[in-house]
Amino acid sequence: MSGTLLRATARSHPAYYLAPAISMLLIFFIAPIVLNVVIAFSDMGSNLHVTGFGIDNLLRMLLSDRRLPTILLTTFIYVTSTLLLFNLGLGIMLAVVTTSISARLGMLFRGIWFLPRITPAVLYALLWIWVVDPSSGGLINQLVVNTLGMTPLNMRNDHSMMLIVVANGLVGASFAMVILTSTIRAIPQHLYHAARVDGAGEWSVIRFVVLPALKSPVRFIAIYQALSLLVTYEYILLLTGGGPVYDTTTYALYVYRRAFESGAYAYGAMLALCLMLAGMLLTLLQWRMMNMRDQFSPPRIEVLK
Repeated sequence: MSGTLLRATARSHPAYYLAPAISMLLIFFIAPIVLNVVIAFSDMGSNLHVTGFGIDNLLRMLLSDRRLPTILLTTFIYVTSTLLLFNLGLGIMLAVVTTSISARLGMLFRGIWFLPRITPAVLYALLWIWVVDPSSGGLINQLVVNTLGMTPLNMRNDHSMMLIVVANGLVGASFAMVILTSTIRAIPQHLYHAARVDGAGEWSVIRFVVLPALKSPVRFIAIYQALSLLVTYEYILLLTGGGPVYDTTTYALYVYRRAFESGAYAYGAMLALCLMLAGMLLTLLQWRMMNMRDQFSPPRIEVLK
């Protein structure tokens, strides 16, 4: 009897099936946001004590943090450079090239290129630290000194921004490569045959058949990767520590340094709250500008009955 009642209740309340997901959402997403908001408007410091609430952290961020404008400029340069040059530019090129060669060779190349994404961040960073080591033992300096006879380069100090853009970009390009490869393979073969019958060369096929099909996936990748670059900092922390000084400190890393290195937990929470709001606004703006609604609309196909 109880089993029959339970089944009837489940049928009458479909939301019960969502209860586990809703519980996880409340515990691991909503609750941390609420806690962050509370801490942001408090005076919590390294001793974790709260003696009052107010808008002092907001005023400090808007009026007295002289380092913040430089941090924002650094973040803009880092996100736009990595997104355009690697996450989109290199990702599109890899997808097009690896689908233009034999299937086995393309799969092998994509598998090798995907290794940095599945490699632990610490190991990936250690490899880069060896590559750019300023001594003669570093990989780049071995080529520079032994082959070209130049003086050793110190990439982590002299070209730190380029280093974090390349290191993060090579990882991000694999994401676009996988998604766009699937899109290219989904293009109907008769479009390729029709284009070649009309006399189109390989470049014309790529330009007029392949690239138009990538428009919608590229929109999604642009939004997803921009937000990912905006909020992640582990590779930067491992490679340069945000230095020299604050030269490669992005906004997300600045939140970490203020909260966990300086012990200003309340101020770090206020910075994190503004980062969350900026991410939401950026998502809505990109959604509107890139017309993402069309990507989720039903296909315009007439069904004959």
